[in-house]
Amino acid sequence: MNYEIVNLEEKIIVGVSAITSNDDPKMGQVIGELWEKLYQGGINKIIKNKANEYAIGLYSDYEDNKYCVTVGNEVSRVENEELVVKKIPSGKYAKFFIEGHMQKAVAEAWSEIWQMDLERSYKVDFEEYLNADYDNAKINIYIALR
Repeated sequence: MNYEIVNLEEKIIVGVSAITSNDDPKMGQVIGELWEKLYQGGINKIIKNKANEYAIGLYSDYEDNKYCVTVGNEVSRVENEELVVKKIPSGKYAKFFIEGHMQKAVAEAWSEIWQMDLERSYKVDFEEYLNADYDNAKINIYIALR
């Protein structure tokens, strides 16, 4: 799986979060419910100061095989104190571009990424959804590197 090394500036993400793990049999349900809250629950409509319309799926706070999943949007400044605020730190990332069926393409990409010998920092990793076409999604996946 091809990728490029990029340097990113800090980003601020506002949205909703939950804790899960890859071992949790309900992991897919937990993450799915967050996306449902973002769109069907109306969270996406109330996020202020969006930097763009790209949805973000952020993985952070890695600890003992658990991590925090946050879904939301990048913002230029925080005005939604009632929502979760997370920062993507500036730094070096491996950037993967994938396209295809949204859920299937992301699951397959992560399966490959987990097998790769990347110098991961486990600070944050995230998916940036460039469109909302479920069957022909265009997605960047960023993996934080040391």
